[in-house]
Amino acid sequence: MHHSFIILCAWVLDAVLGDPESLPHPVKIIGRSITALEVWGRRFFIHKKAFGICLGIFIPCSAYIVTLLSIKAAALISPLFGVCISIVLMYTCLATRCLADEGRAIVDLLSVGDMQGARQRLSRIVGRDTGQLSEKDIIRATVESVSENTVDGIISPLFYACIGGAPLAMAYKAVSTLDSMIGYKNEKYIDLGWFSARLDDAANYIPARLSIVLIALAALFINPSRALKAFATGMRDGHKSPSPNSGYAEASFAGALGIQLGGDSSYEGTVSHKPLLGIQEQEMQRSDISHAIRLLWLTSAETLILFTMADIIM
Repeated sequence: MHHSFIILCAWVLDAVLGDPESLPHPVKIIGRSITALEVWGRRFFIHKKAFGICLGIFIPCSAYIVTLLSIKAAALISPLFGVCISIVLMYTCLATRCLADEGRAIVDLLSVGDMQGARQRLSRIVGRDTGQLSEKDIIRATVESVSENTVDGIISPLFYACIGGAPLAMAYKAVSTLDSMIGYKNEKYIDLGWFSARLDDAANYIPARLSIVLIALAALFINPSRALKAFATGMRDGHKSPSPNSGYAEASFAGALGIQLGGDSSYEGTVSHKPLLGIQEQEMQRSDISHAIRLLWLTSAETLILFTMADIIM
């Protein structure tokens, strides 16, 4: 069976169900495994870089093998059961509905003037300090998070699922989880997490650059006049970000929405300045989050269609 049927069913599940917090999630298991192994490695390994390499290889490989064996074991019971397990596991790798719901919740809180609630909700999806953010800063941070996560929450999982099904998509999620947990350049993780950070950069290299085209095509359905600006801004500003990948989707969103992203943000009390992406054509408004969510859904649906077609052709 082509991966396309499994990917399609998984995408629909994600669109309908999102990410219920009460349900067990493989990424949570991966996260707990990383935490446990980090504690063990810091105790018994002298060379943190060497252990970081081992951890960066072991976690994704384990995620791939466990996913593959789970699907094969289910298929031994029934081929249909194997397909169902593959769909469910693939579904947990996608985050369109989750990102949209988080963004919509922030809009709702801002609409009723609950700034503190909006800041707390925002802290669920960003790493920056949110306690003192103004409304415009909250809007900017939300759009940045939605745009950046369009790659690692949608385009990349679908890209790897098209190549290797649910097992490879889960391995990608393990790489992404490693980067989000230990891929920092601070004193604590500079040695332990350097390999995971570089692995994540490599894994997202192609999907991030594909995002320029995918987001520009999606913009055609919202405002055709913005599609070329989304593409041009992604090409012009995408490389400016300190991260080798995150800037492309952010810049494309900025061009599609006619806003400017980037600038100063505080992380654990330290101000970090990121390059400005896009041109500010209008004052940032709450509606920009809603427009970003719509662009997110269209990009996700379009990516699904293009990648499943590619899988069928291959």
